[in-house]
Amino acid sequence: MKTDVIIIGSGAAGLMCALQAGARGRSVVLIDHAKKLAEKIRISGGGHCNFTNLNTKPDNFISDNPNFCRSALARYTPQDFIALLQKHNIGFQEKTLGQLFCDDEAEVIVAMLRGECDAAGVKRFMNCEIEEIKHTPYESDVGPNSNIGNVKKAKFYVSTSRGEFEAVSLVIATGGLSIPKTGATPFGYHVAEQFGIPITKLKPGLVPLTFAPDDWKPYADLTGVSLDTIVSFGKHSFRENMLVTHRGLSGPAILQISSYWQQGEPLHINLLPDCDMTTLLDEQKTSKKLLSNYLIQWFPKSFSDVWCAELTVHKKIENKPLNQYNDKERKQIAANLHDWQIIPSGTVGYSKAEVTCGGIDTRALSSKTMECTEVPGLYFIGEVVDVTGQLGGYNFQWAWASGYAAGQAV
Repeated sequence: MKTDVIIIGSGAAGLMCALQAGARGRSVVLIDHAKKLAEKIRISGGGHCNFTNLNTKPDNFISDNPNFCRSALARYTPQDFIALLQKHNIGFQEKTLGQLFCDDEAEVIVAMLRGECDAAGVKRFMNCEIEEIKHTPYESDVGPNSNIGNVKKAKFYVSTSRGEFEAVSLVIATGGLSIPKTGATPFGYHVAEQFGIPITKLKPGLVPLTFAPDDWKPYADLTGVSLDTIVSFGKHSFRENMLVTHRGLSGPAILQISSYWQQGEPLHINLLPDCDMTTLLDEQKTSKKLLSNYLIQWFPKSFSDVWCAELTVHKKIENKPLNQYNDKERKQIAANLHDWQIIPSGTVGYSKAEVTCGGIDTRALSSKTMECTEVPGLYFIGEVVDVTGQLGGYNFQWAWASGYAAGQAV
C-alpha cells in the first residue's frame, strides 16, 4: 500500500499528527500494535484526562536541549486545543494550577481525535505488528544525460503483520517506557538506533520514590499520611502535597521532583513552609509540652512521633519538653523541620511512572518540523523525544504541539 505518510503509534501525538496531515490533503496510514487507540488518554487524570495546562511555557519541560520545545509550543498552544474541544462541544473545567480536565470521561477526547482523523481520511491499522522498516535515501540524478536537480524522494518501506506499506514520510510516535500495561515498548528507540539517531539517558519520570527498607521501616506504618510541603532538588522546588507510602514517598510534590532527582543525592523537604519555626520554638522556652505533642498542631500524631524519634536517632536531639532545649538545639530542630534531608534509594520504576525522561536527542531533530536532520522524511514526536513535561497536563500539550508541528510538515 502506497501512501504519503506512515505514522507508527496511535497515542496523543500520533493522532494529532495524523489529523493535521490528513487535513492538508496528505494520504495517511496510522499503525499501532495495540488493539485500542490512545490508552494513555483513557487512563489519564483519573479517567477525565488532564489534557493541557493554561500556564504552559518552556520552563515546564525538561530536556538536555531546553530551548528545543519553544518553537512547537509557540505554534500550537493550549488555546488551540481548547478551540478543538469547543468545536466538538466537549465540556471541561480548570482545577488547581491551570490544569484542565474533561467534564466527561476521557473517552470523549479519544472519540474527538478519532472523528477528526476519519474526516481527514486517515486509514488506521490497529493490532498490527511492525516486522521491519527499510529505507532508500534521497538520490540526485546529476550527470550528462540527466536533468540537473532531478531528485528521487526517499522512501520508507514498513513490513507489518497486515501487509507492506510504502511512504515518503515516516513518523515515530510510539511513546516511552512508562506504564507498560498500556502497551509501552522501546520500539521508538530501536528505530532511532537503526538510523543512527542518538538517544539521551532514559529514566522513569513523575514517579514515586523508594527508600531502603531498613531506613524506611519507621515510616512504613504511616502509609496514607499527606502533608503540605515544599520539596526541592537543586534549583527546582515544588509546593504541593507529599504522601507517605509503605515503600517511600509519593504525591504531587514528589512526582514533580522525581523527574529532576539524581540517584544518590538527597531531597530537601520543608515540612512547615508557612511557619518560622525558629521564632515559634523560641516563644515556647517555658513550655513543658513535649516536642512531639507540640508538633501535632501541624502533623498527624503518628508522623510527629516517628519524626521526633528519628531526630533522636540521627541528630541526637531527644524528644523532650520544650523548656529543656537550649538555643542551639531549638535552631537545629527548626532547621530540620524546614530542611528535612533524605536520600531515596530509587523509584518504583516505569510501571508507575507517568512519563519517560530522556529520549531521542533533540539536537538531531528540526525544532520546527520534528524531522531528523540526517534522515530526511523521518520524524519523531511525543514522549519518545527528549522533552518531558512536569505534572499537570504539560506532557499532553507537548504531544499536541509536536504532533501538530510534524503534521504540518510531512
